[in-house]
This record gives sequence, structure tokens and C-alpha cells, in this order.
Amino acid sequence: MRRTRSAFIAGLPCALLLFALGCGGSSSSSSSSNNNNGSGGSGGSLAANQVPLSVTNFNAAYVSVTVCQPGSSSLCKTVQNVEVDTGATGLRLLSSAVAGLALTNVTTSAGMLANCVQYLDNTYEWGPVSTVDVFLAGEVAQSVPIQIIAQPGYNFPGAPASCSDGGNPTSLSANGFIGLSFLRQDCGSGCASGTPQPGNYYACSGSSSSSCSPTLVQVEQQLQNPVGLFASDNNGVVVELQSVPANGLPSASGTLTFGIGTQADNALGNAVVLTANGSGFFQTMLTTKTGTVSTQAGFLDTGSNALYFFDTAETNLPDCTSSGFIGFYCPSATVPFTATNTGTNAATSTVSFSVADAQNIDNVAVPNIAGPGDSSIPEFGLFFDWGLPFFYGRSVFVAFEGQMAAGTQGPYWAY
Repeated sequence: MRRTRSAFIAGLPCALLLFALGCGGSSSSSSSSNNNNGSGGSGGSLAANQVPLSVTNFNAAYVSVTVCQPGSSSLCKTVQNVEVDTGATGLRLLSSAVAGLALTNVTTSAGMLANCVQYLDNTYEWGPVSTVDVFLAGEVAQSVPIQIIAQPGYNFPGAPASCSDGGNPTSLSANGFIGLSFLRQDCGSGCASGTPQPGNYYACSGSSSSSCSPTLVQVEQQLQNPVGLFASDNNGVVVELQSVPANGLPSASGTLTFGIGTQADNALGNAVVLTANGSGFFQTMLTTKTGTVSTQAGFLDTGSNALYFFDTAETNLPDCTSSGFIGFYCPSATVPFTATNTGTNAATSTVSFSVADAQNIDNVAVPNIAGPGDSSIPEFGLFFDWGLPFFYGRSVFVAFEGQMAAGTQGPYWAY
């Protein structure tokens, strides 16, 4: 286990990046079909707005994504083991995963458009913005800007110093990430106007990293939430994963469903709707073991493989010190907690969870692992990152910004 990445984008003007823990496997396969629907992780035939989810590496949920050259139904590639990340926006694929497709880079008046993502573990992702058609089950999003994560040997300028910032490329064990947060674009108006900021979008006028400079980019050219570009079932997603016992499972399965309240299979039912504030959070009131209540900014994020929070009034949730477990809590005995989540709509939901010793983990799907948040992010203060363990045994709805979803306008989460 190792600390890698998850990008949570808070607020429309700018991207605020968190890091999390993650492990994943990868593989890809060529395909002449544009439909990767079928049975699998969910244990049966799926509808045209559903794809199977699988947890086959430590608390990371994967789907397969088919990408095609724009306008083609045969020049395609099905990329397996793409991690689902409800804490980020946009599709990012390794260049090796789409090798053989003749993709065209997006260009601006200043040169080829590139994207940079920087993480708090001093790593980054860099590569050109290219346009593809995205197929997921029976749904299609056409001409979607995505990031091709440049790898050694890929014919694209290297990352400029203001992107790499003295760090190293992120070591990925997935073939990419599909960001399905409630934001429609990964950066929004904050990257479209004002002064270009390093660490976001760049224009490259030549073949060397020195030719790449920060640039403004119009909203429609930024990385997009591909589900928001579907012709229908485009107002949100539903993440469903099976229940997992306290000692974990060697794997887990589930379903990713597109749309909220658009089909019989994505009805909101009696789920509690928690609307997000202007910074992209609900309020989490955590009751600690001593009975103290702390207020933290909460969000639901499949891209984090643990629950991350500050146990602010405690000294009894020790950090792990063994190699490979740094960044987790390692209590000597399992500790129960309760927390109450409250949306800006005043709706509340109480959640019970527990934290076990991470060093005793010997399974892939684990519900009771947690770690400390990061106090080095002044924009956040205290935050509660409800990572993938929260999703086990639940149907979790992510409603997109500006869209009506089952009678309530997004953005919101519901479960």
C-alpha cells in the first residue's frame, strides 16, 4: 500500500487538490466494438446505462472504458482497469493504454494544449489534451477532451518545471482514471479567465518542455465529465458496491449506473439528499471517542482508498509507523465512531463506522481502514474524506452541478 493520488476539485473557480492512498492493477485490450456492456461485477445482465464495477486492488473500484477516434465506430480501444474517481473530473488514460489510436491533440492559438495535475505527495501527471468518443455500455459521449498521460517514449514535450515542480511522475498501477465528480469540467471559469496559473493547462509551441507555458483554456476545451456529455442519463451517476464484512474480502463487485431519476434502475428512492455548499462540501460532525464533536468539511470520494479525517480531540488513534502503512491509523483495537453529515438543505444522515489496525489488513476490499487528513492545505482546514470504504453496501448518488436530478438541482450527494 502506498500514498498516491486523488484529485478533489472544490469550488468552481479553482482546483484544490487532495492526495489519498491507492493501489491498482492495469491491462488494456484492443476492440472493434464500441459497447462494453455485459454482465460481470454486478452478478447479472446490466442495462444500457450500467457498467460493472470491480474492486480487485486495495479499495479501488475499476471499470472498462471504450474510446474511439472521433466519429469512428471501429477505430477504438477498450481500456480495462480504469479507476472510478468521484472526487475528480475528467478522463485520463495512460498513453500506453491507447497506443495505436491516431488521436489528434487539441490546439489553441498558442500551440498544443497540455494538462498538468500536481499532487501533495510531490508527484504529477502531464500530457496532451486529445479528443475521443467515449463509450460506456449503451451510452456515448462524443468529442470529449481527455488527458493522455505521457509516458517514456511518448512523442510529446516533457513536463515544464512549473508542472513537475521538482517531483516525479505519478507511479500508476491503473490504466487511468475516470473522474465523475459533480463538476462538469475539471477547472471551470478559473482556468478560462484571469491570469494563467502554473499547474493546470499549458500551450506547447515546440518539441521541448521549455516551449510549454501556462495558458487560459475555454471551458469546452477543458477535461470534461464524460457522463455529463451523454445524450440522456447525463445528470449524475450511482455507485453501488456490495457489502463487505469487517475482516474484508479478496475482491468486491458492484455497478456504476448513469443518470438519476431517468430510469427505473436509478431512482432516488428514500436516499437522503445532501446538497453541497459553494466550496463543494457538506458538513460532517464527527463524534470522537471522548464524546467531543468536531466539525469537518465532508465529501464522498471513490478515488480515496480509506476514510481520512482528523480525530482532533484524541491521542488514541496512533498513526502507523511500519513501512508500507504510513498514512494510516493503527489503533491497538478496533474503535467505533459516529458522524452526522448535513447538507446545505439541512438534511442530515448519521453514519456509524469503525477504524481497525491497518497493519492487520490481508484483504483487498476493506471497510474499516482510515488515516489522518492533511492539515497542510489551508483552503480546506479540517476535512472528512469519505473514501471507498464508505461505499460498501450502499447506493451512492452523485448529482451534477446545474442539473435537475430526481426533483433537486445538483450538485448533491445522496445515499
